[in-house]
Parts: sequence; C-alpha cells; structure tokens
Amino acid sequence: MYADVLGEVRSFLARQQASLFAAGLSADRIVLDPGIGFGKTLDHNLALLRHLHALRIAGAALLVGVSRKSMIHALTDQPVAQRLAGSLGGALGAALQGADILRVHDVRATRDALTVFEAIVGPMADGQP
Repeated sequence: MYADVLGEVRSFLARQQASLFAAGLSADRIVLDPGIGFGKTLDHNLALLRHLHALRIAGAALLVGVSRKSMIHALTDQPVAQRLAGSLGGALGAALQGADILRVHDVRATRDALTVFEAIVGPMADGQP
C-alpha cells in the first residue's frame, strides 16, 4: 500500500544508496531498481515508469524490468508467451524515461527495437533523445 508511490520508492532507494555509500561504494558501482511489479498496482507501476527521472539519485544507474510482467498482461490481456510486443513497448518507454539498464527476457528483440528507436529519435542519454 502506497500513499505516494513515487515519493516512497524514491525515499527507499535513497536510504539504500546511503547505506551503500556508508559501506564505501561509489555511485558508479550502484544500480537502483524501483521494483516494477513487486507489490505494486498497475497504476503504481505506470506512475514510476512515467517519472523515472525523479528516481535518479546521485548518479546511480537505474535498472528497470518490465519484460513479461503482469502489468503487460493487465494492459494487453496477453499470456506470458505472447508478451513480447508489450515487453518491447515497455522497454522503449523505460529507456525514453531514463532507464540506464533494462532487464529483459528477449535480449536480441529488445536490442533491435532500441537500435531502430534510437535511429529515429537519437541516442538515449539520461533518457533524453
């Protein structure tokens, strides 16, 4: 249950990063994952994905995994085996919104989609073409 999913997830990630800093890790060795899926509603997941830039903390990389998730089913009504197109759409959207790393099942298809996408909109740098 979240009253403010974006604020609460950002606060959690900031606390986790602070403890990693305290343990001696530098920002370039830290990857933060907002946990798409994990106890969140479709609206929570979409809010996080739409505002990934707000989750960027002190230069750490952002990892997003939407591949084959139940949110793809909720949006497309497709079973797991038929979620490639939705997963690609989610990966492109996450890249556009600032994801540095994408956790995917279909690596080649995602790479190809990103290659074509970046050829059209320009290379992604901090989620901005």
